[in-house]
Amino acid sequence: MTNDYDAVRAAAASPGDATEVLAALMLLRQLRDELSGWEPQLIEAARELGTSWAELAPALGVASRQAAEKRYLRVRRTDDTGTGDERVQAERDRRAGDKAVAAWAQRNARVLRGLAARVGPHDDAVQQALGGNDAAELLTPLARAEEGLRDGQPGLAEQIAGIGQQTDRLRTDALRQRHRPG
Repeated sequence: MTNDYDAVRAAAASPGDATEVLAALMLLRQLRDELSGWEPQLIEAARELGTSWAELAPALGVASRQAAEKRYLRVRRTDDTGTGDERVQAERDRRAGDKAVAAWAQRNARVLRGLAARVGPHDDAVQQALGGNDAAELLTPLARAEEGLRDGQPGLAEQIAGIGQQTDRLRTDALRQRHRPG
């Protein structure tokens, strides 16, 4: 890579002929692609090591934790389509939905835990989640258990389906609220 960098730098500083400049442009594109892949990897590594978004901001050349996170969401590679800004918006929408669902789960923790206690003997993942402190952590294992309960415990399966419909509505409402004009 150092040789590629040096070749691009030399061609930019003192262009020789068109062939040399075109070769340098091709190298530059390859270097840019490689570097762009490293940035999200390094950001993820820093976050996994406990670095805050505020600490990352200066290293990324931005002024705030929000700008640092926004940059990461723009540059990370995902299967999502759309522009970087659209991916940022989609992530923020997803988080708003998650936050609404988590708040609902906390308000309805008693009902969720009661349902999970009834499902737990039929599903190990629900039983394990029941031991946690966060009622929102019960939602995914309960949803996964629904299909397996349809034949033997249809009433429980219907209750779980109702919770799934409720959380879907909460996510839709959160999205609508985020995109409401004014």
